[in-house]
Amino acid sequence: MQLTPVMEKFIVHWGEMGTRWGVNRTVAQIHALLYLSSAPLNAEEISETLGVARSNVSTSLKELMSWGLVRVNHVLGDRRDHFESMKDLWEIFNCVVAERKKREIDPTLTILRQCELEAEHDSETPKEVKERIRNMTEFLETLTTWYEQMSSIPKTTLVKLMKLGTRITKILAK
Repeated sequence: MQLTPVMEKFIVHWGEMGTRWGVNRTVAQIHALLYLSSAPLNAEEISETLGVARSNVSTSLKELMSWGLVRVNHVLGDRRDHFESMKDLWEIFNCVVAERKKREIDPTLTILRQCELEAEHDSETPKEVKERIRNMTEFLETLTTWYEQMSSIPKTTLVKLMKLGTRITKILAK
């Protein structure tokens, strides 16, 4: 695949942003390439286009598939796997948020709940520490409930809600 200077700029930046979000640079660049690509690409095309080792491409594609951001697409007459990214930005956003919740928030909530239970019978843990743990648990539970409610809202309604911005506070104040 031939990249234009604009495409290169986008892919390089997406890789840089990926590292800031805790994602491997190559993983993010491959995602960017597949997002921009009008057709599914095989691993060799990805490797050649980005100048990345084939083994790194394979590992990165597995990571992207585990997040649900990339899927395999088979091409008639070609035994190789071809890969494509979701194109709908809302789907990408929802996918990333759902995976981050599953990988980061859910395990943290489990540990916080365990800490709360253990702290009930622990006279050594200071009261203020128990309170902070309880506050953190309540905060993440509230955030999780909000996320679950928001994720069930149809995209068109969610877009309208987001475009309201701070004007929603005027509606809520009534």
